[in-house]
Amino acid sequence: MASSSLRRLLLLLLVVFVSTSHSADLPIYHSTHHPSSKSALDSVLLLARSDPLRLAFLSSKLTSVPIASGQQILQSPSYVLRAAFGSPPQPFLLSLDTSSDAAWLPCSPCNLCPSSSPLFLPSSSSSYTPLQCTSPLCSNFKTTISCSSSANLTPTPCTYTQSFADSTFTATLSQDSLRLSPDVIGNYTFGCVNSVSGPSSNVPKQGLLGLGRGPMSLLSQTGDLYKGVFSYCLPSYKSYYFSGSLRLGPVGQPRSIRFTPLLKNPHRSSLYYVNVTGISVGKVHVAVPAGSFAFDPATGAGTVVDSGTVISRFTAPIYSALRDEFRRQVNASSGYSSLGAFDTCFSTDEVATAPRITIHMDRLDLVLPVENTLIHSSATPLACLAMAEAPANVNAVVNVLASLQQQNLRVVLDVANSRVGFARELCN
Repeated sequence: MASSSLRRLLLLLLVVFVSTSHSADLPIYHSTHHPSSKSALDSVLLLARSDPLRLAFLSSKLTSVPIASGQQILQSPSYVLRAAFGSPPQPFLLSLDTSSDAAWLPCSPCNLCPSSSPLFLPSSSSSYTPLQCTSPLCSNFKTTISCSSSANLTPTPCTYTQSFADSTFTATLSQDSLRLSPDVIGNYTFGCVNSVSGPSSNVPKQGLLGLGRGPMSLLSQTGDLYKGVFSYCLPSYKSYYFSGSLRLGPVGQPRSIRFTPLLKNPHRSSLYYVNVTGISVGKVHVAVPAGSFAFDPATGAGTVVDSGTVISRFTAPIYSALRDEFRRQVNASSGYSSLGAFDTCFSTDEVATAPRITIHMDRLDLVLPVENTLIHSSATPLACLAMAEAPANVNAVVNVLASLQQQNLRVVLDVANSRVGFARELCN
């Protein structure tokens, strides 16, 4: 009896196993499958037309270079990124500058370079090459020293001078390998700085990487490598960490982002001009004289997005109207004081909140977080509007959207499509 029951149980299990453990062949069709009289060769050639796009996708990768506040790392006002030049690579912390084109480094020997600067050693790099006056790249620099005197009769290195802030430096135009994260860019053209004149406190201590729109910039020198696209996220200037990033190429850029068109100024071709149409404080659209934001290539007037300027500057009519409306809404009972470049400082014991500031542009409104518009004192209960009037010099007609107002925003420069976008991103 027991053996009969056991046989029935085994028979039942066998039936279940057979019914649930079968194999299945599923037909696979090509997405373009259809009856055709074409030969196999013709069909394959037709299908292979899509291979280049697929290979481009497979070869695309995310190149991300860490960014930190130069104030905390090098006591420098600009943001810095990790890079290396030479073979073997010599590491540097280069200033990130979207309004400059040519990269440059302090090189050994260097007269009056900042004493704390590491110097690039050309003699230690097997891939270093100084460029001669006969190089067509030499003509990109207006003030060349050796070339005008030699008249190109003998091979002479291309030596040029360039102003930066309140200083001037002399450099030899050179080429070597540039390393940015995993990428190695061979024969990258840069200035090997030999001497500095004037105050060197504002000169980037370890050099500069130009991310402008001109012929010597990173995008121009890398051709199709980054498809004319890069972005950056700047951490707080108080951050000690390399938590920001320079993202090179279209891969990994924000999907949900709004863009405004870039404007071209042939007289200042490196700069990223945008068409600002107005400014709001809170819900109030600030009234400014007609044409205050107008773009004028002849005079340089307009608005520039810049990573190297610390605080945003506006021309006198715009800033006065912005400041007065901001003060009206803050309504500090003890009034306002000045501190350095800031003329609208108030007690945070009296004022708990401050209004948001919105920059209106073509096709987008950039709402600045409050932490991007106020700067707080660590010693006293004091906060200041972190903006100022444009200086009364050659740049008095230019409005600048500066790095302090760009903190914790992903700023996407799509030069290939002539546009710039902004997306909120915490990178502290």
